[in-house]
Amino acid sequence: MKKHLYLLTLTTVSLFLTSCGSEDKKTVTDNTLAIAVKTSQVETSGNSPFLSVSGKIQAVNSADLSTRMMGYVDKVHVNVGDKVRKGQLLVSINNSDLQAKRAQVNAGITQATVGFNNAKKDYNRFKNLFADNSASQKEMDDITANYEMAKAQLESAKQMKNEINAQFAYSNITAPFSGTVTSKNVETGNMANPGVPLISIETPGNFEVMAMVPETEISEIENGSSVDVLVKSINKTIKGKVTEVSTSAKNTGGQYLVKIDLEKTDANILSGMFTTVQFPVERKAKSELVLIPTEAIITNGQLSGIYTVSQSNTAILRWLRLGRTFGDQVEVLSGLNSDEAYIVSAEGKLFNGAKITIQ
Repeated sequence: MKKHLYLLTLTTVSLFLTSCGSEDKKTVTDNTLAIAVKTSQVETSGNSPFLSVSGKIQAVNSADLSTRMMGYVDKVHVNVGDKVRKGQLLVSINNSDLQAKRAQVNAGITQATVGFNNAKKDYNRFKNLFADNSASQKEMDDITANYEMAKAQLESAKQMKNEINAQFAYSNITAPFSGTVTSKNVETGNMANPGVPLISIETPGNFEVMAMVPETEISEIENGSSVDVLVKSINKTIKGKVTEVSTSAKNTGGQYLVKIDLEKTDANILSGMFTTVQFPVERKAKSELVLIPTEAIITNGQLSGIYTVSQSNTAILRWLRLGRTFGDQVEVLSGLNSDEAYIVSAEGKLFNGAKITIQ
């Protein structure tokens, strides 16, 4: 009986302490001061004047260099970022087997040359004898056939040498044009395989944009038309001109490829940067444009977000995907609906879950 009474007492004390702890914790939470904030409703516009699509910058002159032969890499002569000139040696691939074949071909050419010279002398001699009726027609035919065979053997040996020389060209990878090395996918001692890119180079300064236009809008895009290209990473708008409009979307998933040449600019643009291309045509597929002020955007590295208000009056950080900029406002492509409110300013430092009070 005493043992049961002891256990009951411990349980009662434990429940009392737990209850006290919960009471204290609840008291601390309730005493947290709410941060005063100002909110605003999302502005929407259903009359976007321009067709806007995503694109990507690339160099006009760019090449991924590979080889047609398999072999070990003797040396890589360049590094990423190096400037190279046209014809400069970039990668050397071991060509010991080609050197042995070239020696054999050279010996074959020497042998074929000697045979051809002898056949040519016999042909010229019998040609004179035949003219003087000192040789028969059959003898002349045999000598002529021997001469033609020797001539063909010499030509065959020379063509084999041309083939070996062409293979030597694939063992020494050179720059097809002057530019800058953008990637290096091989090191000394690696095995080079046919068709696998070893070095990539491009000519800086001349850039173009590859944009994908939906089928509902492609009929409005004209070759030669001027467009605005917004480079998102540097927040710069550059003028461009449409130079190619694809007429097939068979291999691009229903999106039509449009190529745009960019005007010369001092902006620090690089290959691979994402863009928004604005065409001066009315958008056929109408969509509601969601706009928020740029000063309300929260940035963390390359991420952009905004604080919204939960039903329990706490701040929630929402990451967004942004589009075009219209003055002091920016388009929200995803992450925020047209019927939501967002926090414009706060009288304290906001964080996820912070208690707020709307002024």
